[in-house]
Parts: sequence; C-alpha cells; structure tokens
Amino acid sequence: MKFKNKDTFRKICKQKIKKATRQNKIKRDILVCKKIEKLIEKTKAKNILFYLPMQQEIDVYKLLKKLRSNSNYNIFVPFMEGVSFKMVKFRLPLSRRRFGIFEPKNSFAKTGRIDLAIVPVLGVDGAFRRIGFGKGMYDRFFESLSYKPNIAFVELIECFTPSLVGVAHDIQADIYITPYITIKRGKR
Repeated sequence: MKFKNKDTFRKICKQKIKKATRQNKIKRDILVCKKIEKLIEKTKAKNILFYLPMQQEIDVYKLLKKLRSNSNYNIFVPFMEGVSFKMVKFRLPLSRRRFGIFEPKNSFAKTGRIDLAIVPVLGVDGAFRRIGFGKGMYDRFFESLSYKPNIAFVELIECFTPSLVGVAHDIQADIYITPYITIKRGKR
C-alpha cells in the first residue's frame, strides 16, 4: 500500500499492530525472538543493544534474560535522558519510567561499541527507514554514534510501504524482522 506521508502511514500501522496484539501475540513474540537469536549467531554479535518492550512490541524479556546469563554477550538497553537515551547494561531490578517503559537504574560505566541493535518499529518505508512513535529518540541516539552498527528492526506484524515517507534523519535498518517475513535491505 502506498502512502503520501508519515503520519498517515503511522496511523495505519498503529491500527494493524493493535489488532495483531489481540491475535496470537505470544506466538508472534516467540517466532521473532527465534529469528533474533539466529541473527545474533550469524553476525557473531557480542555487544547488543535491545529495548525493553511496551505492550504492542515484540516481548524480548525471555531472550534478554537468556542472553544475559551467557557471559559471551554484553546486553544493553536504553536509559532515557532528555530527548534521547544512552545505553546502559541490562540488569535488574527494572523500574517504570517515562512513557511507562521499564528501565534499569542509570549507570555511568563506559559501554563501548555495539555490534548489533535490535530496534522496535511501527513501520518501515521503501528506503528501510524507521517509522516510530514520532519522538525521534532512536534517531538522535544513532546520530550521536561515531560508527554504524548493524541494525535490525523488529515488529509484531508487517507494516511496510514502498513509499518513501521517512525523512533523511530517520534511521535505516539492515534487516527487518516480523513473525512471518524477514527482509534484508536491498533484497526486495
């Protein structure tokens, strides 16, 4: 389906995700988490940025706990600061903060480079740009990095448009993962 602007596309994606959240969400979560695990193995990623999910996003908690228990991986999650976030090590306990999102406590430890970022999306446009909730936090975070890690967008249900509704500062993924499709940028 083609769209003329980001706001219209975002609205349609929210509706699709709301409907999908009521249908087989647990199965969809499991399917995407298995794909994420395979991606981690394939890319040999050791330092990985995840997210702490909201209800309408893929629930990655079990995968986070599994990877956290393996000393081969350093798992990071966002810690919101102002209009962006910084990476902190994933550790318990978590507390509910801004936007109802759970976060670990703040940390001032150096995090180093990440090999792979797992990023939730509402939708993806024809240039593989992220359509999110409109706050721009991920865009600001990735713009602040001096390098570009591999980026995987994950979503509960496919919401992809061939239209170019994103803008230049929207982050681009290398791969887009949903329960039933996986698309590499430049392969579709």
